Amino acid sequence: MSGASGIGPVEPGDGTHARDAPEAAVPAPPHPARRRAALLLGTAAVLLAGGGYLVATHPHRPPPPEVPYPAQTVAFSFVGGRSTPPGAPPRSFSFAVRMTVMDGPPVTVPRITQPYAGLTLTEAPPAPFRTKAGSPREITITMHVTDCGTVPKDAGLPFLDVTLRNTRAIQVQSFILGSRYAQHLSHALKVACSNS
Repeated sequence: MSGASGIGPVEPGDGTHARDAPEAAVPAPPHPARRRAALLLGTAAVLLAGGGYLVATHPHRPPPPEVPYPAQTVAFSFVGGRSTPPGAPPRSFSFAVRMTVMDGPPVTVPRITQPYAGLTLTEAPPAPFRTKAGSPREITITMHVTDCGTVPKDAGLPFLDVTLRNTRAIQVQSFILGSRYAQHLSHALKVACSNS
């Protein structure tokens, strides 16, 4: 037979038997320092992931409430007429108002003014003074008429401008003190200017 083709099982060639294969190189066990470094890196990764989870799921404390603006916590009310202090110039008259701080931090009053050009005022205690919540303060206002021609004949809704300061802000607030104050002011102005 010439050119016979093989039909039988494939014969193994050189080096194809396991017993003929060269011994495979077995990797050496890792160096102890490398093993420790890998262990430390793995531990750090687990701790970081756990810490991130705790931070993300931990309930956050709400920020403390903001201190209110001073004008939101202060009230002024008219108390009544007072004797004019000794040494006050002619055409002066006095009355008292009560300042109440309802809540929040103490409030300082650096200045009290009024809107009429023909009047000046002083206060006792003299500004600046401080008032804390729960401790109303009585303030005596003395007004002096400097020009009867520029003061109102009938003060309809007279007010005081009060500068207020607390730890949050400084504000100027106009306080309308009501009809009793309007009547008192109108009467005092008529009396002060009656001899002009």
